[in-house]
Amino acid sequence: MSVEIREIRPTRSEVLKFVHYPIDVLYKDSPYYVPTIVNDEVDLFLPEKNPAFDFCESKYFMAYRDGKPVGRVAAIINSLVNKREDRNECRFGYVDFIDDEEVVDALFNAVVQWAKEKGMEYLTGPLGFTDMDKEGMLVEGFDQLPTQSEIYNYEYYPRQMERMGFEKDVDWLGLRITVPNEVPEKMARVAKLVSNRFKVRNIHFTSRQKLVDSYGDAIFKLINEAYDKIFGYSPLSERQIRHYIKVYLPFLPLDHISLVVDEKEELIAVGITIPSISKALQKCRGRFLPFGWYHMLRSMNGGTDIVDLLLIAVKPEYQNRGVNSLLFTDLIPVYIKRKYKWAESNMELETNDKVLQQWSYFTVNQNKRRRAYIKKI
Repeated sequence: MSVEIREIRPTRSEVLKFVHYPIDVLYKDSPYYVPTIVNDEVDLFLPEKNPAFDFCESKYFMAYRDGKPVGRVAAIINSLVNKREDRNECRFGYVDFIDDEEVVDALFNAVVQWAKEKGMEYLTGPLGFTDMDKEGMLVEGFDQLPTQSEIYNYEYYPRQMERMGFEKDVDWLGLRITVPNEVPEKMARVAKLVSNRFKVRNIHFTSRQKLVDSYGDAIFKLINEAYDKIFGYSPLSERQIRHYIKVYLPFLPLDHISLVVDEKEELIAVGITIPSISKALQKCRGRFLPFGWYHMLRSMNGGTDIVDLLLIAVKPEYQNRGVNSLLFTDLIPVYIKRKYKWAESNMELETNDKVLQQWSYFTVNQNKRRRAYIKKI
């Protein structure tokens, strides 16, 4: 039977089909795929829920054969990034498919047709609406468990992309860091020197509300500053900042967040980490009910030996000056107390030497590689 492409309307009932396909069909038997929290991902595709729609537009497509779903893809135009980079690019993301050329071609033809109608000249991805979303197709490390913020895909995906004429745009590296038994001596010395030289220090909070009230806004504004020149970065708007403060900060474990401030109490660096919830998400298949909350709570309270390094941001004028050492000398004792064996980095651009150099104090294994592809249409 031929492939049928159906447009998925941006309603909760329709988007649920789009979100459930990889979880309940394509990857239902995979030991490595980590589902996204279903409700969060559904909200991502709804204009009334996702503030990125202030500057993005999108279309969602699913492929069917014999009435059964065999693929999906989202087409996204981020006009803010296009204007900043002076390019007419359509992003593709949330792409999943069986290993079938007819299915893959039908999905991407639908994206290309819509992109051309919108005046776009390039197709790039996998990318989300913004950098706060999952991005990058896995090209190495298919036998590794991803973090809750990373994409997993089967080995045939890159082959299909290359068959269609897509080329590498950028690569991100995934790193597994062995948690040391103590803070490395050299790092501790650097942290002390940096603290004295620049008059900066770590601060801590015992109240989530105080953290939100005091530095919630500053954290995301610092992320905008630190990431501004990174590949495809989409600066967070005020509405997005308010959204992420509400959605994320109140639920992160306080001892896994490190803040560095200067003499004026202004934020100059932040490290946000979280106990790995990858296995919990697998067990509950991305659903909180009926028992997903239990698996999540268990992981957050000592049920894992892995910590995920969600993000590190340092004010540009302090980058490459050793400020990162204050974040790690603050967090490593927490990791030791929690008995973590490994820390998983989120994706690091292979060309970002400043970030990659910070791991020189540790035993590190590159266990994953992800790629953004590009093609002129």
